[in-house]
Amino acid sequence: MPEFTRSGPAAPKPGDYAVVPGSQGARRDFRITVGLREGWDAEGRVFDVSEAVRTARAWMRRRVEAGQPALSGMFTRAEVTYAWPREDGTVGSDREPVALFTGEAVHAYLGHLPDEAIEAMLNELAVELGAALGQERIYVAFCDRTWILDAGEPGR
Repeated sequence: MPEFTRSGPAAPKPGDYAVVPGSQGARRDFRITVGLREGWDAEGRVFDVSEAVRTARAWMRRRVEAGQPALSGMFTRAEVTYAWPREDGTVGSDREPVALFTGEAVHAYLGHLPDEAIEAMLNELAVELGAALGQERIYVAFCDRTWILDAGEPGR
């Protein structure tokens, strides 16, 4: 069996780890849920989650280039399932592909910002994601709060 040698620095050992100064603080996790199917029809275009990733990365780059902080996180693809009562007494149900952007406003990097600044960044990014993916509603959560951004009818 061939022998492999590792090039570069040695891997850290358990005793090498320490808490980074200034990194401890209150947890401020967030989530943006944005649909991947454009419009309300089952035949609407379905975007790949990579389109959401491209949109978020462009938003992050613009903010950092302007000397502003940006959120970082991870995207996953999921499906929302739901049901509703119909006027005739039956029940309808459906499912919709969504992109989830989740993360934390890490104290070491964003701890100096008040919650309102994080909420403003979440709203800014959510609106860009919604516009890029043709969504009327975007669902946002931050710490112990949630809200819905709604574009309503165009031109109103």
